[in-house]
Amino acid sequence: MYGLEDFERVALPHMDAAYNLALWLVRSRADAEDVVQDAYLRAFRAFGTLTGGDVRPWLLTIVRNVAYRWLSNRSRGANVISLDGATGGRDDGVAVFEIASEEPSAEALLIGKGEQTLVLAALAQLPPAFREVIVLRELEGLSYQEISRVAGIPVGTVMSRLSRGRDQLREQLTALIAKEDKNAL
Repeated sequence: MYGLEDFERVALPHMDAAYNLALWLVRSRADAEDVVQDAYLRAFRAFGTLTGGDVRPWLLTIVRNVAYRWLSNRSRGANVISLDGATGGRDDGVAVFEIASEEPSAEALLIGKGEQTLVLAALAQLPPAFREVIVLRELEGLSYQEISRVAGIPVGTVMSRLSRGRDQLREQLTALIAKEDKNAL
């Protein structure tokens, strides 16, 4: 029988990844904290059913499911289903973005602060399905098979979404850079 100490030892090291995924999906720091808390509670309750393998994809699957349930409940509660709302809308014509993590990743250290801001802003504009696989692959370093398990989709769909998501990310980034260059004077 697994106990609290076993759960803490294997699950707590992945809390930053869980929070990062939740934040990119629900778009609010407070809501992401609630999602992670709920996900960890559910994971603890189901910890005895975990059979071998890496706990990280299992845990991120729970975080993903809780986040999407939260988004669904929020949309249902507002009686509005809006992709703009789920992907970060605009407030008085100014885009609203949240940075995924205050701690820089290895990639972020290589990218200049201004370029990093542009990349994250472009990523924030992607639809959730594409943003999700890009965050899991590029920011969290999961394999295609792990993303497949987390998202509950076939590996081919993961590859397709990554390709389409990267294309859309490139388009968004190109547009943001062009806008920045136009306003540079």
